[in-house]
Amino acid sequence: MFSVSHPLQPHISPILTPLMYWVAGDLVLQSYFHAIDVDGQHHIPRSGPVILAPTHRSRWDALIVPYVAGRRVMGRDLYFMVSHDEMLGLQGWVIGQCGGFPVNTQAPAVSALRTGVELLLQGQALVVFPEGNIFRTPQIQPLKPGLARLAFQAAQRCTAVTIVPILLTYSQPYPRWGSHVNVVIGAPLTTANYPLDQPKLSAQQLTADLFAALQRLQHPQRHLCSV
Repeated sequence: MFSVSHPLQPHISPILTPLMYWVAGDLVLQSYFHAIDVDGQHHIPRSGPVILAPTHRSRWDALIVPYVAGRRVMGRDLYFMVSHDEMLGLQGWVIGQCGGFPVNTQAPAVSALRTGVELLLQGQALVVFPEGNIFRTPQIQPLKPGLARLAFQAAQRCTAVTIVPILLTYSQPYPRWGSHVNVVIGAPLTTANYPLDQPKLSAQQLTADLFAALQRLQHPQRHLCSV
C-alpha cells in the first residue's frame, strides 16, 4: 500500500472545465483538424472506477481524450495523471484546472500515486498515458508498470477497476492545421480477471495484456464516425 505523504488534490473547476470542454472541442479541435474519426465509444463505461489508457503522440492528446471520452460521452469529467513537463505554462495551468495533476514518470512520487488510487476509490475516471511520454513514432512503446499497480491497489479496496485501451494516431508526427486524427477505443480489460492475492504478477500480466490490446488496435479499422 502507499503509506507516506498525503495525496494531491486534483481540481475540477465548475466554471473553467465545462467552458474548456466547449472551447476545446467545438471551437479549437474542429477548427484545427480536418477530421477527428472515432471508433469504439461504446466500450467506455458510464460509471464505476475506470482508467482510460491512451497512447501518447502529441500534446493535443490532452484535448482529444476529453473530447471523445469525457463529459459529452460519459457524462462525467476526467482526471489526468500527466508528466511534469506537460504541466508547464498556459497548457499546464489549464490542465490543472480541469482535473490534471503531475507525476514524474521516471520516479513517481507517492503522493501522485496515492492520488490516482483515491480517485479510483471514489469511482472516478482517470486518464493515464501508459507509455509515459510523448512518442512521435506509431509503434507502441513499452508500457510503464504504474497504471497496473494503481488498478490493483484500488481493486484490493473496492470493486473491480476497468481499463480501456485507446489508440491515438495523427496523419502527421507533429500535427498541423488540417491534420487528421484517428481514435480507436478498444474492448476494456478488468482487474476482476486477475488474482488479487498476487498483485505483482497480476500487474505484470495486465501490463502485457494492455500492450497487446493497444497493438491490436493498430490494425485498420472500418465504420468510423466523425465527431
